[in-house]
Amino acid sequence: MNQHLHLITLGVMDFERSKRFYAETLGWKPASASGDDVAFFQAGGVVLALYPREKLAEDAVIAPDGDGFSGFTLAYNAQSEAEVDTVIADLKSKGVKIIKEPQKVFWGGYSSYFADPDDYRWEVAYNPFFRFDESGNLKIGIESTCHSPKGISLRDGVSDRREQRISSTNGNCFVA
Repeated sequence: MNQHLHLITLGVMDFERSKRFYAETLGWKPASASGDDVAFFQAGGVVLALYPREKLAEDAVIAPDGDGFSGFTLAYNAQSEAEVDTVIADLKSKGVKIIKEPQKVFWGGYSSYFADPDDYRWEVAYNPFFRFDESGNLKIGIESTCHSPKGISLRDGVSDRREQRISSTNGNCFVA
């Protein structure tokens, strides 16, 4: 199997309500391939699909009921802390349920969470160790250089400086 993620499908309780949330509240444009009971949104190199929960469960041969944490989150990576604040303020003004206010986080970035109408959790995060290509796609690769907020830089190695430890393994940067 090739290392590609092409489509994420969310099983939604109320298709029309969810479609309005993504199209009107978030301002995303549905793709022309959308239909009466499926909506597709081009999201960079990945497509987000909305489909009625019961139909998706039937297709995946699983019971549609269930609650609590779904075991995954969706994320929008911003290019600054200010962008995180702006996105969350905009969503809050539209009545979107904010789960976690924007704040500095343990891994060295800045993030917040909101919930869509089906309570799928979306993180809005700024990660100072991630880079974007010219099309705005997140790029994590072997050629990445890690830069800490304190200015420590390394390439494919580990650097310890007092409290801050920045690591790069195959180009994936994190604070340890």
